[in-house]
Amino acid sequence: MLVLTCFVNDVNAVTVDSLKQLQTTQLSLSTFDVDATPPVGTDLTYDPMINSWDLGLRAKGYVLMGAGKPIVVCSLDWIGIANDSQDEFKRAIANAAGTTPDRVAVHATHVHDAPASDFGAEKILLDAGLKPICFEGTFAREVIHRLEVAVKNSLSKAQPITHLGLGSATVYKVSSNRRIVGADGKVKASRTSATKDSAIRAEPEGLIDPIVSLISFWNKDKPVAVLSYYATHPQSYYRTGVANPDFPGVARFMRQLAVPDALHIHFNGAGGNITAGKYNDGAHINRLILAERLADGMKRAWDATKKEPIDASQVAWTIEPIKIPLKEDVITMEQKMRTETSVFLANNMSKLVLLRREQAGKKIDMSCLKLGKARIVHLPGEPFIEYQLAAKAFRKDLFVAVAGYGDYSPGYMCDEKGYGQGGYEAGQASAADPHIEKVLITAIHKLLKK
Repeated sequence: MLVLTCFVNDVNAVTVDSLKQLQTTQLSLSTFDVDATPPVGTDLTYDPMINSWDLGLRAKGYVLMGAGKPIVVCSLDWIGIANDSQDEFKRAIANAAGTTPDRVAVHATHVHDAPASDFGAEKILLDAGLKPICFEGTFAREVIHRLEVAVKNSLSKAQPITHLGLGSATVYKVSSNRRIVGADGKVKASRTSATKDSAIRAEPEGLIDPIVSLISFWNKDKPVAVLSYYATHPQSYYRTGVANPDFPGVARFMRQLAVPDALHIHFNGAGGNITAGKYNDGAHINRLILAERLADGMKRAWDATKKEPIDASQVAWTIEPIKIPLKEDVITMEQKMRTETSVFLANNMSKLVLLRREQAGKKIDMSCLKLGKARIVHLPGEPFIEYQLAAKAFRKDLFVAVAGYGDYSPGYMCDEKGYGQGGYEAGQASAADPHIEKVLITAIHKLLKK
């Protein structure tokens, strides 16, 4: 009897050990996808919404489980989510996923016929007796609730993840650098998203990252989710009052149809100084043309994808809190919010909120997700392409993808050379001063070293 008891105990011990081993190595992933299109009459970032489009705005993401507390990453077809709104999105999503807010990343694709959200800006304007314009948060709070429900419901449908897929390809004739620099080293022209001046369109592409990077999660031979990363302002034409995900959303939809069993989630890279302006004069047909070109790059990256086994030991999430070095004139928003236009306030109120948050000791979390030999770096604001290229150059031994447009509050983040060149991005549109380069590069290096 004693022998039998010992045998049973040994079997139980083996079973418990096996379960523990399984729990520490097996990854699983759930996905969520909710409608983030506001109702007609809502204030989009720059204009009242008068209609919706065939493709609405989406909030898509994934919950990765098995490597410590769940990791959640979400991408919304909005122009940007800043400050207090970032806090609330992360809090609600974390609560639904059973994790902590510092293990959640929320990004925007930066489409312009779409909402912006900053509950801090809403409060400042209301407290000053002013209309909150695009920062009125009723619909944003509704989307947060939708996400909370969707994330929680997704967990019961999580699938095992056995393999990771990595692929990349060049995208042709979509992106170009928006800043045309003259012989004196100063910006002489801006190649906006829709550039009608043929002479400016004729300028060289300039510094870009032409690569679209694809990272896919697999359950054996079945793709579960496909993440795409490409750096450019996503506008073909805008300020229509019609909410739409523009050409990256169309490209994403094309790829969703081509690989229907995996949720396709798109992230804008460090596209602060990148537009489609060289290849887009604003003609409406160009939305389709640009979408087809981006989708073609995505397809070739998919076709080039190579799969490797992955388990929890190859996954890690690290954060690096940063303080944005702010320009002295950010404080002038206190007065300007009473005199400037609604478009100006939409572009700049979040900078004042950021100032107040930093005065209260708050920082912005940059983060990095390790997936085998891949690294995904999550950046705030509208970072220049130089930061994305620097991240890739720093770890040439790895597959590095970059998502920009996290916490939208700093606005444009030039490199130090870019501030010296002047131009729109280096002026009022940026809350940061030239010291931001050292802050961002130091944080990127720390994240990639870890």
